[in-house]
Amino acid sequence: MTELAELPREALEAMAEAGREVRLCQRVLAKTGDTVVGELLRGHGTLYEWRHYPPGDVYDAEYHAQYYYHCHPEGERPTGEHGHFHTFLRPHGMPSGVRPAPLPDVEPPDSDNDALSHLIGIAMDVAGQPVRLFTTNRWVTGETWYKSADVVAMLDGFVVDHARPSWPANRWISALVQLFRPQIVDLLHQRDRAIARWAEDHPDSYVYEDRGLEVASQCFILVEEQIAEVERLLRGSRRRRPILPEPPSFVEAS
Repeated sequence: MTELAELPREALEAMAEAGREVRLCQRVLAKTGDTVVGELLRGHGTLYEWRHYPPGDVYDAEYHAQYYYHCHPEGERPTGEHGHFHTFLRPHGMPSGVRPAPLPDVEPPDSDNDALSHLIGIAMDVAGQPVRLFTTNRWVTGETWYKSADVVAMLDGFVVDHARPSWPANRWISALVQLFRPQIVDLLHQRDRAIARWAEDHPDSYVYEDRGLEVASQCFILVEEQIAEVERLLRGSRRRRPILPEPPSFVEAS
């Protein structure tokens, strides 16, 4: 489990600021009965399974951050979950020197900005609240594979700083990644370990395209618990946050 008490004060302060931003976005949306998910579905009529919302994804041409929302067929969703966000960063937004992992099937991209990396998945409940973070195998999103240390270095670059399709939704998801940055870092490292174990246990398959491995790592989250713990630590309290139950290993979340 991620131990927030071990973080430096500067990291906690950045998380506290992100928490205030998340709360602000949720508060202004709630005043009109809206949610972050509803913002992205607005005006699109029937919700179709697997379709990206908004169509064409959200892409910030300055920071090269990208995300979309989608949902699986109802029978394939974890209990209480509606759908999830997938978040990405494209090469022009990555730190200098970052390169894709040298895998045998990697081909040069059509464009120098095409080799995008998946950062984290954010599962949402039916009330429009984030409940779970997860990482995925490469085939799930068709990403280019980067080592976990390089993806960690990308996290601070995930910024969506424009008004369409929803200014509060863009600000919310940018801040949420920073609020839960320590958990995301842990999940990314767990992802690489899970990939390595799977490859060792299944020598006859190519792990990155093996449909048997979809979700590589995951954890439950609670926004208010995270914010409260950060605030306690900044006040000098070292009480541990409650331990949440682990999600079932069979959850599918692409």
